[in-house]
Amino acid sequence: MLLAIDTSAGTSVALVDPATGRPLATRSTEDSRRHAEVIGPFLAEVLAEADVTPAGVTAVVAGMGPGPFTGLRVGIAAARTFAAARGVPLLPLVSHDAVAADQDRPGPFVVLTDARRREVYWSAYDQTGTRVAGPGLAKPADLDETRGRRSRRGRRHPPRSAARRRPAARRACSPSRRRAP
Repeated sequence: MLLAIDTSAGTSVALVDPATGRPLATRSTEDSRRHAEVIGPFLAEVLAEADVTPAGVTAVVAGMGPGPFTGLRVGIAAARTFAAARGVPLLPLVSHDAVAADQDRPGPFVVLTDARRREVYWSAYDQTGTRVAGPGLAKPADLDETRGRRSRRGRRHPPRSAARRRPAARRACSPSRRRAP
């Protein structure tokens, strides 16, 4: 079983069957200020719900952001500690890549995450789901002016399409907002 932990946008914990890729149990909150308070109970709850002991976990996936440093370090520390205590591999994963892996529409797309301060984190992917740019940080208006054109500041940006980001630990991360290029 894979234990996935992501605190790049809220807190998300999931136990995933690696053979099917399906989550057996998930817990998440979008509250970005309570990572330390909820991560322990979330870990206990997903293991109990899936009826899996810590010995049944074969690897730990850690969401590596982009995201606020304080939140990220809570999740990464929890993932590293669990993996070290169990003697299983720690698998780092760019949180946007988890969303991209579940993208079901063909064509290039961009995964966006709220970076606060009226900015977004973004990563651009090609039609195969391979990251071709990012993660990066930009103002939403700069992304809306793209499609291979230059922004007001003269920088190149990714193609104009979006998949709104949900926590990476949710294995079936179906983005809720998408725009075609």
